[in-house]
Amino acid sequence: MQSRKILIADDHFAIRSGIRSILMGEITDIEFGEATNATELFQKVRSEVWDALILDVNLPDKNGLEILKQIKSESISVPVLVFSMYSEEQIAVRALRAGAAGYLCKAAADQELGKAINLLLTGRKYITLSVAELLVSHFDETSEKAAHELLSDREYQTLTLIASGKSVSQIAAELSLGVPTVSTYRTRILEKMRLKNNAEITHYVIANGLT
Repeated sequence: MQSRKILIADDHFAIRSGIRSILMGEITDIEFGEATNATELFQKVRSEVWDALILDVNLPDKNGLEILKQIKSESISVPVLVFSMYSEEQIAVRALRAGAAGYLCKAAADQELGKAINLLLTGRKYITLSVAELLVSHFDETSEKAAHELLSDREYQTLTLIASGKSVSQIAAELSLGVPTVSTYRTRILEKMRLKNNAEITHYVIANGLT
């Protein structure tokens, strides 16, 4: 039987090591590749065929949602499991909408990682019951959407970074954007969510468990 090739994209050695350890105990004939940033990731997915990609949302040089969209735009054939410290409520629907085949919170890795990857290796998606409920709610036109669901992915990123206490210039540097662009995102956030200032943004994020 041919080895299954799994690419792990995470900038933390301990996380990559933990993933390898868990999967080696659950999947036979498995071969790993590693990437610590988006540049390394794209070098590997463009030059080799992978059976699955385990992708952290926050790589140093590019956000995971942008990576998913680029993989899709380049027609790179690899099922992606987004693997993040964020809860499902925060980003799972956005990840799936961007092209992921599954979403798993790192806190559930011991119990669910093997199951998730085995599903991806058989051409299926990994979606928990809670994520399925989020998807139904998101696409139900009759349900009232939460204010943050009106935001684009970039606006949502900006929202959470503002709530973490970062300035517009710090956010611009982190997202590799111009300060005027981030200021525009902030203005759109305030308008769409009917908020007045950064303090109200922070309160909203905390109250809705988006931290």
